[in-house]
Amino acid sequence: MTRGLSILAAASIAASAQAQAPADVSLWRLDCGTGAKPNMLGERFTDTFAYGPDKQLTFTYSCYVIKHGEEYMVWDTGFPPGANPNAPKVSLTDQLRQLKLSPDQIKYVGISHFHADHTSQLDAVPNATLLIGQKEWEAITAPKPMAGVNVAGFKHWISGGGKVEPQAADKDVFGDGTVIVLRTPGHTPGHQSLLVRLKEEGPVILTGDAVHFPEHYQSDGVPGFNYDRAETIASIERIKQIEKNLKATVVIQHDPRDVTKLPAFPAAAK
Repeated sequence: MTRGLSILAAASIAASAQAQAPADVSLWRLDCGTGAKPNMLGERFTDTFAYGPDKQLTFTYSCYVIKHGEEYMVWDTGFPPGANPNAPKVSLTDQLRQLKLSPDQIKYVGISHFHADHTSQLDAVPNATLLIGQKEWEAITAPKPMAGVNVAGFKHWISGGGKVEPQAADKDVFGDGTVIVLRTPGHTPGHQSLLVRLKEEGPVILTGDAVHFPEHYQSDGVPGFNYDRAETIASIERIKQIEKNLKATVVIQHDPRDVTKLPAFPAAAK
């Protein structure tokens, strides 16, 4: 091969590698509510009587925005302002506006599961493609939806007004390994978590409701209201192995102690 051809081939390989390089990714935590009163953990959040009658925790309700290059994704949507005592004071739409984003810029909206505290502001991003577990979608669209489904939150997509991509397995959202929807069933049939790989902060796992607080995570705790006990434990163990293998930061979405693992809004983790 001549020197000129060698240089051309090297440049071609370099250009190809650059084209395939992962995009810059940023992650924001949005305020989507705070519990009006503490949850008594021994009442509903253990099926093995693990917590005494005095153990309690005030939950947080979190939503997230992920920027991938020039594309955007929302993860979970929380309650709308005024919906109940746990609801946030500022809407998802207004928080997007503070980031200089319009709803039309959101390409994907990923949902951990179908409960109202994670889905009640879905209508804020009607043009986004809905990424939801396949079994979750089946439970939502069944002639008699499963108990606990927030059907009202999904009306736009149920009617065909928005695009839906039900996930039977993990999904590499942008195709470069930086944002991956993880299949973590157990809390509900098609529950999902989210892995976000950041250049500076490192990998972050947003758990949805795979676990509700660190005590669940540390001891494979299962709430009595979960859909499937064995799947819950298997999903917790999967998250633990991903955390270990990637040296990831696990953010438990409902736990106020985990809020500080990400920068305070409007700052982003990068």
